[in-house]
Amino acid sequence: MAKSFAKTLAFLLSPSNTRLRLTSASSRLYATAKSVPTRPRFAPPSAEDDEVDVIPSEGISRPLSEVLRELNKKVPDSVIKVRTEDNFATKYVPWHIVNRIMNLHAPEWSGEVRNIVYSPDGKSVSVVYRVTIYGTDAEIYRESSGTASVEDAGYGDPVQKAEAMAFRRACARLGLGLHLYHEDML
Repeated sequence: MAKSFAKTLAFLLSPSNTRLRLTSASSRLYATAKSVPTRPRFAPPSAEDDEVDVIPSEGISRPLSEVLRELNKKVPDSVIKVRTEDNFATKYVPWHIVNRIMNLHAPEWSGEVRNIVYSPDGKSVSVVYRVTIYGTDAEIYRESSGTASVEDAGYGDPVQKAEAMAFRRACARLGLGLHLYHEDML
């Protein structure tokens, strides 16, 4: 399946000379750089392509400073939500919108849950989340935490809520939506 996906992707996005070759070893895919001759943009895959699956990589990676500059731009008001807790209104960007913005401006990002800890009394759970951004010249990561009450009857389970909060905060530490944390001071 991965082989046909790579062929289709290469067929749709081809004109670059710099590509990645996917090879399978122990059921894992490994990417290695290889220069392959180009073919016309919408030409069907050739017999030569049966030997090497290629995925274009040119134009995806950018220097880290460019990625961070894009992430630091103000988030449109149309995607900002308001949540009220204890008579205090908090503006935030939902996690799925943050995810889409990251995919758009930092396509080589990754995220991972680093830790999940329940409070000793079992009433809350905290999640530590790490977001890593890869540029052509460097990589950078930021971690943050989020905590949710186990007794909160809103959407999702407490771990999901804490993870979404930690993810948004880690992205804010990279600049995404950071203006929401200090806009009342401007």
